[in-house]
Amino acid sequence: MQFYRGMTCENITLKGDGGTPITAYVAQPSGPGPFPGVVLIHHLPGWSEFYIETTRRFAHHGYIAICANLYERAGEGHPDDVAAKVRAEGGIPDAQMVGDTAAAVAWMRAQPNLNGKVGLFGSCSGGRHAMIYAAQRHDVDAVVDLWGGRVVMGAEELNAKTPVAPIDMTKGLACPVLGIFGNDDRAPSPEQVNEHEASLKAAGKNYEFHRYDGAGHGIFYWHRPLYRPEAAMDGWAKVWAFFSKYLAK
Repeated sequence: MQFYRGMTCENITLKGDGGTPITAYVAQPSGPGPFPGVVLIHHLPGWSEFYIETTRRFAHHGYIAICANLYERAGEGHPDDVAAKVRAEGGIPDAQMVGDTAAAVAWMRAQPNLNGKVGLFGSCSGGRHAMIYAAQRHDVDAVVDLWGGRVVMGAEELNAKTPVAPIDMTKGLACPVLGIFGNDDRAPSPEQVNEHEASLKAAGKNYEFHRYDGAGHGIFYWHRPLYRPEAAMDGWAKVWAFFSKYLAK
C-alpha cells in the first residue's frame, strides 16, 4: 500500500438535490494517479471534524475523497448546533440525501485521475444512507456501512421523510457491502444486524459483516468515550482490505 502525505484539500460547491447548491469537502492525493474514489456520507452529528479528517485520511491512503454537507439547508453554524436542528426536525428526507449524494458521485466520476471505481463510506445515519443509495442507484462499486441504524424499521417509524425501510430495498443492491457493528449497540441492535444479514444472504448479495464484543455504537470515534481502539484498528484494516479488493483494481 502506498501512502500520500502530499495532498490538496478544498471546499467545492455541488448542485445538490433539486438543484440546490451544497458545499463538499474534497481531498486528493498528490500525484498523477489514477486513484479510486470514495464518497463519504456523514453521520447524524453532521458535517463534523471527524468526517473532514476522515476524508483526508482516505486521500492519505491513495483515494480521491469527497464528503458533501447534507445539512447545509439547515443553515450555517457549529456542526453540533446544525445537527441538533436537523435532529429536532426528524432528520433529512431520504430522497434529498440520494440526490445530494448523487451529485457527489457524479463529481467523482468526472475526475480525470479517477480509476473508474467509486465506493461509499458512511457511519450511523450515514451507514443507513449508504445502503439506501446503493440500492437505488447503481453508480457505486462498493459500500461500507459502519453501524448504520434504522436499516430495519417498524411500520410506526416510516414517514414522509423515510417512506421505505432500507432492508426492504435489499434486492436493489448491485455491489458488495462491508458492515461493521458493535455487539453492545442498540441502534442497530445485534438482533437487527442479524435480520439485516439474513436479508442480504436471502437475496444472494455479496457482503461481509464483522461484529465486535465489548463495543457499542461509534467504534471509530476517537473523540468520544464510544471509541474502542482495538476494534477500531481491526475495523479500519478491514475497510482498507475491502476497498483495496473492490476499488483499487
